[in-house]
Amino acid sequence: SVGVVDRAKVFDKTTIQPGDAIIGLPSSGVHSNGFSLVRKVLDVEHCDLKAPVAELGGASLGETLLTPTRIYVKSILALMEEVDIKSVSHITGGGFYENIPRSLPKGMTAKIKESDVPVLPIFELIQSKGNIPRREMFNTFNMGIGMTVVVPAAQADKAMATLEALGEKPVRLGEIVAGDQGVELW
Repeated sequence: SVGVVDRAKVFDKTTIQPGDAIIGLPSSGVHSNGFSLVRKVLDVEHCDLKAPVAELGGASLGETLLTPTRIYVKSILALMEEVDIKSVSHITGGGFYENIPRSLPKGMTAKIKESDVPVLPIFELIQSKGNIPRREMFNTFNMGIGMTVVVPAAQADKAMATLEALGEKPVRLGEIVAGDQGVELW
């Protein structure tokens, strides 16, 4: 149960500085973004949506695509009681490259190690079937991360432990660095 939250408390992205930690919260799948591309690439209208798909661990394409979008409000409300959240970014349409920069002040870049992103099998399937460049995948889809949170580096371990205690599977994605790239995947 989430306690009473101080409604006057807001995230202040102007406090973000180099070295702050970026933590990702996993998505449950495609969520509600990029479905026009998904339908085209996977030829959804002409395939058996109930058939098991090996690339999806035996799950069907239909059940994978219809997995409900995760909602993060309870976890974020609880986390803000434990650490100083500087910003959050909901990874929706526009993926990493459009959403994360909006949560950063000018002069700051999110440096994210791509291999730390827990890319879900559905995104690998979409990329391979559609021959879509990796950058475009990260610019269209959440790739397995539905929300990012920026916290002070000294509070990153506490943030991870708090999120884990809430049943989340947080991922330490990277850190904030000086620069105007918005997002740097390496």
